[in-house]
Amino acid sequence: MDKEERKIINQGQEDEMEIYGYNLSRWKLAIVSLGVICTGGFLLLLLYWMPEWRVKATCVRAAIKDCEVVLLRTTDEFKMWFCAKIRILSLETHPVSSPKSMSNKLSNGHAVCLIENPTEDNRHGIRKYSQAESQQIRYFTHHSVKYFWNDTIHNFDFLKGLDEGVSCTSIYEKHSAGLTKGMHAYRKLLYGVNEIAVKVPSVFKLLIKEVLNPFYIFQLFSVILWSTDEYYYYALAIVVMSIVSIVSSLYSIRKQYVMLHDMVATHSTVRVSVCRVNEEIEEIFSTDLVPGDVMVIPLNGTIMPCDAVLINGTCIVNESMLTGESVPVTKTNLPNPSVDVKGIGDELYNPETHKRHTLFCGTTVIQTRFYTGELVKAIVVRTGFSTSKGQLVRSILYPKPTDFKLYRDAYLFLLCLVAVAGIGFIYTIINSILNEVQVGVIIIESLDIITITVPPALPAAMTAGIVYAQRRLKKIGIFCISPQRINICGQLNLVCFDKTGTLTEDGLDLWGIQRVENARFLSPEENVCNEMLVKSQFVACLATCHSLTKIEGVLSGDPLDLKMFEAIGWILEEATEEETALHNRIMPTVVRPPKQLLPESTPAGNQEMELFELPAIYEIGIVRQFPFSSALQRMSVVARVLGDKKMDAYMKGAPEVIASLCKPETVPVDFQNVLEDFTKQGFRVIALAHRKLESKLTWHKVQNISRDAIENNMDFMGLIIMQNKLKQETPAVLEDLHKANIRTVMVTGDNMLTAVSVARDCGMILPQDKVIIAEALPPKDGKVAKINWHYADSLTQCSHPSAIASEAIPVKLVHDSLEDLQMTRYHFAMNGKSFSVILEHFQDLVPKLMLHGTVFARMAPDQKTQLIEALQNVDYFVGMCGDGANDCGALKRAHGGISLSELEASVASPFTSKTPSISCVPNLIREGRAALITSFCVFKFMALYSIIQYFSVTLLYSILSNLGDFQFLFIDLAIILVVVFTMSLNPAWKELVAQRPPSGLISGALLFSVLSQIIICIGFQSLGFFWVKQQPWYEVWHPKSDACNTTGSLLWNSSHLDNETELDEHNIQNYENTTVFFISSFQYLIVAIAFSKGKPFRQPCYKNYFFVFSVIFLYVFILFIMLYPVASVDQVLQIVCVPYQWRVTMLIIVLVNAFVSITVESFFLDMVLWKVVFSRDKQGEYRFSTTQPPQESVDRWGKCCLPWALGRGKKIPKAKYMYLAQELLVDPEWPPKPQTTTEAKGLVKGNGPRSPHHSTAASRSQRRR
Repeated sequence: MDKEERKIINQGQEDEMEIYGYNLSRWKLAIVSLGVICTGGFLLLLLYWMPEWRVKATCVRAAIKDCEVVLLRTTDEFKMWFCAKIRILSLETHPVSSPKSMSNKLSNGHAVCLIENPTEDNRHGIRKYSQAESQQIRYFTHHSVKYFWNDTIHNFDFLKGLDEGVSCTSIYEKHSAGLTKGMHAYRKLLYGVNEIAVKVPSVFKLLIKEVLNPFYIFQLFSVILWSTDEYYYYALAIVVMSIVSIVSSLYSIRKQYVMLHDMVATHSTVRVSVCRVNEEIEEIFSTDLVPGDVMVIPLNGTIMPCDAVLINGTCIVNESMLTGESVPVTKTNLPNPSVDVKGIGDELYNPETHKRHTLFCGTTVIQTRFYTGELVKAIVVRTGFSTSKGQLVRSILYPKPTDFKLYRDAYLFLLCLVAVAGIGFIYTIINSILNEVQVGVIIIESLDIITITVPPALPAAMTAGIVYAQRRLKKIGIFCISPQRINICGQLNLVCFDKTGTLTEDGLDLWGIQRVENARFLSPEENVCNEMLVKSQFVACLATCHSLTKIEGVLSGDPLDLKMFEAIGWILEEATEEETALHNRIMPTVVRPPKQLLPESTPAGNQEMELFELPAIYEIGIVRQFPFSSALQRMSVVARVLGDKKMDAYMKGAPEVIASLCKPETVPVDFQNVLEDFTKQGFRVIALAHRKLESKLTWHKVQNISRDAIENNMDFMGLIIMQNKLKQETPAVLEDLHKANIRTVMVTGDNMLTAVSVARDCGMILPQDKVIIAEALPPKDGKVAKINWHYADSLTQCSHPSAIASEAIPVKLVHDSLEDLQMTRYHFAMNGKSFSVILEHFQDLVPKLMLHGTVFARMAPDQKTQLIEALQNVDYFVGMCGDGANDCGALKRAHGGISLSELEASVASPFTSKTPSISCVPNLIREGRAALITSFCVFKFMALYSIIQYFSVTLLYSILSNLGDFQFLFIDLAIILVVVFTMSLNPAWKELVAQRPPSGLISGALLFSVLSQIIICIGFQSLGFFWVKQQPWYEVWHPKSDACNTTGSLLWNSSHLDNETELDEHNIQNYENTTVFFISSFQYLIVAIAFSKGKPFRQPCYKNYFFVFSVIFLYVFILFIMLYPVASVDQVLQIVCVPYQWRVTMLIIVLVNAFVSITVESFFLDMVLWKVVFSRDKQGEYRFSTTQPPQESVDRWGKCCLPWALGRGKKIPKAKYMYLAQELLVDPEWPPKPQTTTEAKGLVKGNGPRSPHHSTAASRSQRRR
């Protein structure tokens, strides 16, 4: 049963989960209740923290179909458990008696099983989700999504809208009429209210959740324990600290909830008009919308309350909320395949592929355009949390845990401390029993050891550094929505940059045009705005082929389109309804040249001729737009010159794509060479094409014609050459990153050669480096997939870009032998298509290409995300810097994503920079490194603090003594808290250095540092403890003891008389206690100074004035009370009087301790150990630097310290990419040789790294031919 009852929901998606069914068991519940009473409620807490245990302890396994509770486990590396209660939705309450009233199916496009026959359809619809015929549907809710039981697939499944499994035809045929009221009500029951509800939890709820954190429970346990031991002051101090910590974290959590709630609530309820089946229009609240409703988009625009697909009219939308790009986008209606002239295969509607026809939730419709008298309509496809905005909000509400080594190591470290505490616990019990101490005292003292070892102030101390870093980042204009990521940014060793708007200026300038006549290129021209060209097809294409629109009288749209349109100086007019009637029924936009450009009309001889002169106004109407699609890399329009019979089709886009859609005889022979010349110089090149359409194409036919019917058989017209200048700061920032051994990668939607050229210009690829272009072709006509390798400098493509066969390329071999190649670094470049093919068919090559891949061109948004994942899979810590537009997924997936968009609405990325410049990247990494090192310092300090105190207490327990209440208080509040909160204030170092901080606490250097300091501190404490007993004046202290010979002094007498009256039952006052207290107090400060390192990641600690002042003040104070005792202070701290020479001896012990500690930490650890290991790595690296990407040395030295110290031989690097780099050094087949081809292996799999080049010989023989 076990096997059969483990099912998977959301298969293949990011939130894939295993699901198990359980039923409540009475007898188990009774046993658990008993256990809770016996453990004083602790078992209840344990079950609260562990949902899996909770369900297994109170329930028995059951079939998922009939269970009462489901247990869910994520299938990712975190394997997190959740549980959910099954609820029942009753359909009987709703008057859907006959299936007739449900002419559409309840879950229209239910992807599980879509049946097109309406009558069968709705019978199936109910049965699919309802148990037998009882009209009851079982469901559960997890992370704001409802999962319903589905009989067809025998599993739970979430209810999909029209976004999956619905064809474009059925959207028009079945859904465009609207819903009946009955059907609407029925769907509302299932889909629920259309809102993205971010409930701001009540303070009480948040408080309970926060207080039940294991750490606070431990603190509560400590406080109760100390109170029983009458340590009231310290207990009170911890309570105050915990309250401050809880209040501040409650405040920030609640603030985030409120911010998110406000952001989401902007559109939550608006009034919308929907069309019902009988053409009537009903006004409802947006919360009542369901998938299938036909919504009328108002003329003056609105904020979309759902995702909807446009079926009538066009809309201009601002999508900055989702993309961070404030350029308005034009959305057109979904093509209707049924009235298509060519009748393409019926494709399924998908919001991603049809995003140019989809209005997304939360985006603002600025204005709509409609054809005379018709409404602009859209069909609701997704509502609530299923919408694009809903998914974004869900990803913020339920983020994936950030798996960072630091936090894992912190828990390991705490476990070590607990183990140490366990030893002390056992020692205390045995020692107390041997000394016949009372049972009550034994219990309290042994538990006390545990509370000493695990410091209660640890969480507050750890977050302090991050909070300070966040404040510093805010000062330099970087906003952060997930502070935990700041530490991770300190580890980044590779940064991906978007090109346009990030590395280069946002806008493009028109450099010139190069027209084609009779299949030959004319010489380049700078000025497009002249009388000669005004009526040419070339200019007509520039004037019409764009998505510009007028908003409040100002032209707006894609910056590229704007630049082109401004270059020709034409005028765009969006026709009013009266004007459209003049041409025809549908004519939204007209463009015409300014009067001064038109050639003067020749005066006619007779009046009859003058009548024909009237249409001398030259106007072009844009009849239909096929918007730019990044998948197709082109856009086209159908236009008509006023008075012409035939219409024209114009197209512009990526030159390779446009050339492939033109008649071959119209494309110049030297097209590839000319294009390559321009792209190599870093110009952005766009090609134009045109054709006259057949006269039989009427207005109506054009409105429904498919894109492919228009975009073929064109005449090639020429090229537009745009210049994209590098931003001023780009080369300098990239150089800084390279100096710091941080790899840089370019990910862009632009042309490959342009991208390579920009990469060379900005220093990402050095002049002497080689660029290898990997061009992968998918399997075709029974042939396997293959990769052709070209060296960029020798790349001359043939006329049809996708058909580059190795023999077709003229050979200009870069190297006769590959010996010289070993001495030059190489980079791989590839486009999105090749990247997808390689991911699919060449899995074994992916890691090798990630190691040297520098330019990724023509990448679609999801490919950018896949690239980030591929880099993370070889253990890179990846940063991503983009302008937010199409980088959302990648920004979220990267370890540190920085959006350069000014809109803080771009909630996708953890960091947002106010200034749109990449100089924020090194700043963020510097601050991240400083925060990380601060975390290490604090952690090391807190570990030492607990060990020093633990050892002090253990020593004193051996003579049945302890530290006094006020001694504890002085150490914990005056010393520890002050030091911890000020030592975190060091700002980041001024520049990025080549070393990287270790990524985890458990690295050789850090362990060595902590262990050496522990040994030193224990040594000096023991020395003081045992040496004081050897003193001639030493005796077991009693109230009458007088080691200082102070009997004569009245002052001392009086204080001692007071002491006698208060009996010291805890035996706190004695010589050992006083000695240990003074030595340990100094040790805390010594360790704080030793650990407060500055360079190379933070400013030196003497620049941290608060810290310096606090430490000096504490030193002076402790020195003063040690050398010149003040009776009242001694009385409060329960210190006894010791002879002056012993005070001096203690001072000497402390000074020697300080000298040894600081020498070991600063000299031995930083100089000797570090230098030896680092230089050893350096040599290895220098030897390999020919082909290795810049590696980070510090992590190596950190990780190899211990093996080195233990004298082990060769080590294997932990990071996969470093291991791979070492392997590739000895691989004679890598990098691939020029002009070779690698084929995907169908049969042989285990051939390792050498498998790719089996076709080298073949390709050579082909070249000879």
